Amino acid sequence: MRTPSGPPAEPPEELTAARAYEGVWRFTAPALESSVPQARHAVRDLLARQRVPAAGEVMDALLLIVSELVTNAVQHAALLSPEITVEITVGADWIRAAVEDDHPYRPKALEAGEGDIGGRGLWLVKMLTAEAGGKCDVEHTASGGKAVWAELPLAPQTGGPTSPPTAR
Repeated sequence: MRTPSGPPAEPPEELTAARAYEGVWRFTAPALESSVPQARHAVRDLLARQRVPAAGEVMDALLLIVSELVTNAVQHAALLSPEITVEITVGADWIRAAVEDDHPYRPKALEAGEGDIGGRGLWLVKMLTAEAGGKCDVEHTASGGKAVWAELPLAPQTGGPTSPPTAR
């Protein structure tokens, strides 16, 4: 048997080529309450235009995450950050939403008490992200502010703790 010489063969293009829906999109909005639904609708419309193949429950979770992250930026960073940036990044099998502001404070997820009206935003983001099999974090930006992000798989996770057992 003869072995070929030379460099290894390249993987087929369909395995390495970017999909049409992959990319990075950024938009800014004023740090006002009216920006919350506007950001959510802008993200929903963008993903529909790009034909991102996100499962319905992933899309619902992502839009709620965007709403929570923008709400947090508006409520807690507006004094030092009159404008926020929303960034959506879509890979082959994942999607990431990030909200940046110029406030240096790094938020922490808190479980609010039963009587508390607010205070569950970042905790909810972490729970939604974990349930979807994703990850989230807070990073400092070069300008001294922060970006809070959540990354979700496009397809829901199977076989996790909330999935029903499979019949044998």
